[in-house]
Amino acid sequence: MKRIFALLTALALACALAACGGTGAQMGSEQSQSTPPASSSQDGSNSAANGEPNVLVACFSATGNTEGIARHIQTVLDADLYEIVPEEPYTREDLNYSNSDCRANREQNDPDARPAISGTLENPGDYDVVFLGYPIWWGQAPKIIHTFLESYDFTGVTIVPFCTSGSSGIGGSLSDIQALAPDANWLSGRRFDAGADQEEVARWVEGLR
Repeated sequence: MKRIFALLTALALACALAACGGTGAQMGSEQSQSTPPASSSQDGSNSAANGEPNVLVACFSATGNTEGIARHIQTVLDADLYEIVPEEPYTREDLNYSNSDCRANREQNDPDARPAISGTLENPGDYDVVFLGYPIWWGQAPKIIHTFLESYDFTGVTIVPFCTSGSSGIGGSLSDIQALAPDANWLSGRRFDAGADQEEVARWVEGLR
């Protein structure tokens, strides 16, 4: 655990020393806050008083697969967890990808689609590191991830993307979402199978560079 936090602290401080500042998204599981807000440090980062970075795990999960990975990360890092909840929930028919006119396909094919998110985040700017999770839809992140990234200022925040999919890798989804937060410090991220266990997720977190 100390090794993981040492790595994340180094990532956060690298941005602070480069005068990146740093704002992120305050959160809670199911729209509730799970830890008290942390105060900003004098070096420009938002690290807690004990010197450890403030970590947020934010995810959109239409079927529960991505949420499972997000909860593993939350447990490994003792982080906050925020679920990106659509204002209009997705039904099974909305996710019927074989239907070219289903909601998911229409949104993915519309560059301007920005599905609304239920509620707003409290006190954005409390986090140094954001793990951002989503399923892969037709090789890309769902458009609600675009909504999330465009709703807050992630300047100087280290964003660590992760995704779940049947086969598609994460690489194809990164360029679009990175462009939505160009002043964040993006890591390359990781794709997981839906059934990945906590040990596998922990190994990935420990190996982040």
